[in-house]
Amino acid sequence: MPDGHLPRSAVVRERILESPTICTLRLAFDAAPAREPYAFTPGQFHMVYLDRVGEVALSIVSDPLDQHFFDHTVRPVGRVSEGLARLGPGDRVGIRGPFGRGWPLEAARGRDLLLLTGGLGCAPVVSVIRYVLRRRADYGRLVILQGVRHAEDLIWRAQYEAWGRAEGTQVLLAADVASRDWPWAEGPVVDLLDRVAFDPARTLALLCGPELMIEAAIAVLRGRGLPDRAIWLSLERNMHCGVGRCGHCQVGPRFVCTEGPVFRYDEIADLLGARGF
Repeated sequence: MPDGHLPRSAVVRERILESPTICTLRLAFDAAPAREPYAFTPGQFHMVYLDRVGEVALSIVSDPLDQHFFDHTVRPVGRVSEGLARLGPGDRVGIRGPFGRGWPLEAARGRDLLLLTGGLGCAPVVSVIRYVLRRRADYGRLVILQGVRHAEDLIWRAQYEAWGRAEGTQVLLAADVASRDWPWAEGPVVDLLDRVAFDPARTLALLCGPELMIEAAIAVLRGRGLPDRAIWLSLERNMHCGVGRCGHCQVGPRFVCTEGPVFRYDEIADLLGARGF
């Protein structure tokens, strides 16, 4: 793998508008030597560098089968992400990574998957959905639960509708505050678990989003018999280096950028929700 400290140049091939403020940048490495050894696992992230502005950690939302490009969805919340959101075809960024541990998709083969996400926290599992649907025979039932605070916050609406039509796939959406034309559930996304039947012996749960939501979902899943080792979650932290040197993403003795961002619940249970971590 290339040196994790040195960015590789990538060009924006396409800017896809997901909402009035959120876009997806489709990127490709400039040089063939950078493309050839490149591979990632769904759940990993890049450090994306914008010249003379700075660097930010972004989840990869495309499928590894798409070897000639990779996607990042950008919500403008700071100086770097605001600059990235203004880029268009032909603009360039620097890419370091991929970094971290991704989702356990090899171990999940032949099992059912229950994905529960909140807000734009859904980004780390979008690549999982695309991965599974393009390898459908390798996995069992796929259940996708996505929640947003306000109905207008939902992105990938057309994608969710298409995913819901796929074989062996169930999609349930919820908004804490629904609009008049919102056709799905109103209330916390965790409440959607009451509408889902699953076999604890053959199911893996993948969770990401606000940690209070994750804690509430874990309590429900454990109460319904899902073993701790079958619950996986992606933690969000302010990652500055990607290589476990700066300490900004430290959770107790663990570094999210190198040991995560995906953790099995029993590995992190004593730190999840702990004040100061």
